[in-house]
Amino acid sequence: MTLARTDVAAPSTLTELRDGVLVITLNRPHARNAMNADMAEQIGDALERAHHDPEVRVVVLTGAGEQAFCGGGDLVAMSEGQSLEPADPVKEAWGFGGVCRHPIDKPIIAAVNGFAVGGGAQIVLTCDLVVAEENAVFSLPEVGNGLVASSGAAVRLPAWLPRPIAMELLLLGRRFTAAEAYAWGLVNRVVPPGRALEEAFVMAETIGRQAPLAVQATKRVVAGIVDREFVTEHDAWERNLIETAANRATEDAKEGPRAFAEKRRPVWLGR
Repeated sequence: MTLARTDVAAPSTLTELRDGVLVITLNRPHARNAMNADMAEQIGDALERAHHDPEVRVVVLTGAGEQAFCGGGDLVAMSEGQSLEPADPVKEAWGFGGVCRHPIDKPIIAAVNGFAVGGGAQIVLTCDLVVAEENAVFSLPEVGNGLVASSGAAVRLPAWLPRPIAMELLLLGRRFTAAEAYAWGLVNRVVPPGRALEEAFVMAETIGRQAPLAVQATKRVVAGIVDREFVTEHDAWERNLIETAANRATEDAKEGPRAFAEKRRPVWLGR
C-alpha cells in the first residue's frame, strides 16, 4: 500500500485557509503520502477546525507531489508494531486518516493526484465531491495484505455500486482508473494532470457563494449525519468493526504487512 517509510523533518500535513477554503495537504511525498498516526491526528484536527470555524466554507483535501494522493496505510510502520491511529481515543474514533469516520458539516472535496491506494481510496470515498486527474489510479488491495478494507469501502461501495462491481474491487483488489471511477459515479470531474486542485477550487468557490447554513444542512441530510454520527450507515459500520477486530487478531493480518516490508510474497496460514 505504500513505499518504505523515511523519517524527515517536514510536517506530515500542511493547512492553508484561502478565501473560505481550508486546503489540507498530505505531506509525506517521500512515502507516497502514506498515513501514519501523526498525519492522521493532524488531518483530524484540521477537520475539527473546519467544522467549528465559520470562516471555513469548504475543505479541499489533496496530496503533495505528483505521485500520489495517498498511498494508504504505512505498512512498514505497521510491520514494526506502530499504530496508524492517534493515541487519544477520541481522535482514534475519527477513523483512518482522521477522516473516514469523522463527520463534519462542511463539504469536503478530494483533489486526487496520482495513486489513491487502500486507505487512500477510502479517504476519497469519504469526501463529498471528487476531482481526479486523468492519470489517477485507485485500488483497494487490502485482502492481498491480509487485511479488510475497513475504513469505509466495505460499507460504502455496496451501497453506491452494483454489488458485482463492489465485490470485484474489494475481492480482486484490482486497480481502476479515474475514467472507470467517473463512469461508476465515484468521481465528479476528471481533469488533465496537474489540474485537480484548480478544478477543486472552482467547485469550492461555487459552494462558497451559497448560503452556508443551507449547504451544511444539505450535507447532513445527504450524508446521513445526525449529532455528528453517520446514522444511516450505523449498522453497516457495526458489522464492519466486528469483522475488522476479528481479522486483526489473526496471524495473516500480521503476515501481510510483514511480507510487504520484507518485499516478499506473503505466506498465508488461514489463521
